[in-house]
Amino acid sequence: MPTFHNVCSVPSSFWLTGIPGLESLHIWLSIPFGSMYLVAVVGNITILGVVRVERSLHQPMYFFLCMLAVIDLVLSTSTMPKLLAIFWFGAGNIGLDACLCQMFLIHCFATVESGIFLAMAFDRYVAICNPLRHSMVLTHAVVGRLGLAALLRGVLYIGPLPLMIRLRLPLYKTQVISHSYCEHMAVVALTCGDSRVNNIYGLSIGFLVLILDSIAIAASYVMIFRAVMGLATHEARLKTLGTCGSHICAILIFYVPIAVSSLIHRFGHHVPPPIHTLLANFYLLIPPILNPVVYAVRTKQIRDRLLQILKTGTKIK
Repeated sequence: MPTFHNVCSVPSSFWLTGIPGLESLHIWLSIPFGSMYLVAVVGNITILGVVRVERSLHQPMYFFLCMLAVIDLVLSTSTMPKLLAIFWFGAGNIGLDACLCQMFLIHCFATVESGIFLAMAFDRYVAICNPLRHSMVLTHAVVGRLGLAALLRGVLYIGPLPLMIRLRLPLYKTQVISHSYCEHMAVVALTCGDSRVNNIYGLSIGFLVLILDSIAIAASYVMIFRAVMGLATHEARLKTLGTCGSHICAILIFYVPIAVSSLIHRFGHHVPPPIHTLLANFYLLIPPILNPVVYAVRTKQIRDRLLQILKTGTKIK
C-alpha cells in the first residue's frame, strides 16, 4: 500500500484500505464476501425473472419487490467488485470523482430502499384495512409513481452530500481512507476544512430517512394490527398477518443492521476498526442476500414457480 504525507493537499485519488487491521486475511475474506455477492446477484435476478414471467405476481406487492431487487443489485454492485479487487489484487486506488460517485450510489439507494419499504407498508395497509379499494388505489400507475417518488427523494436528499464535499472541502490531510468503500463520514473525516455543515446535513438526512420512515411504517402496522384484531376468527387473523410476514422480515433485515452499524460508529469508540468496517459492509450485503430468500420461502407463488423451474431443469437433464 502506498504511503502519503500528512499534509493538506488537493488529491486526484484516494486509497481504500479494505478491512483495516485484517490486511493479512484479505485473500481469505474474499471467499465469504465473494460468495455472498454471488448469492445476492443470483437471488435478486431470479426474483426479477420469476415476477416477470409469472402473471399472477403482477400485483403491487411484487412490483415493489422487484424495485427492492434492483436497489439491492445496485447497492451490492457499487461496493463488492471494488472490495474484491482490493482483496485479490490490492487495487485500493480510486479516483476522487469515482469515490464521490460511489458515495452517492450507496447513500442514495439506501434512502430509496427505505422509501420503497414505506410504500410497501402503505400497500399492506390499504390491502388489509380497505381491501375493496386496494385495486383502485394501488394501480400500476400509482405503484410506478411511488417508486419514482422514492428515487427522486433519494437523489434530492443525497445529491448535496458529494457536491458539498467537492465544492466546500477540496483539501485533505491524507489520501488513505481506512474503509472498504467511500462512506460519507469516512471521507469527511479526512478533510482539512470546517466540516460541520457536512456533518449536520448528513445527520439530518439520516434522521429524516431512518427515524421518520420507521415511525411512519410502525404507525401503518399499528393500524393494520388494530384491523386484524377486529376479525372474527383466529384463523382469519393468522392468514391476514401472514401476508405481512415477508414485509416485516425485510424491514428488520434492512433497518436493524443499519441501526447497529450507526450506533457503533457514533458511540462505539472502543470497538476495533475491523468491526466497524465489517458491519458497514454487512448492512450493504445482508438485505440483498436475505430479501430474495425471505420472499421465496414465504411467498407461495414465487416458491411454486421456482420449484416448477427446478423440476423442468431436472427433466431436461
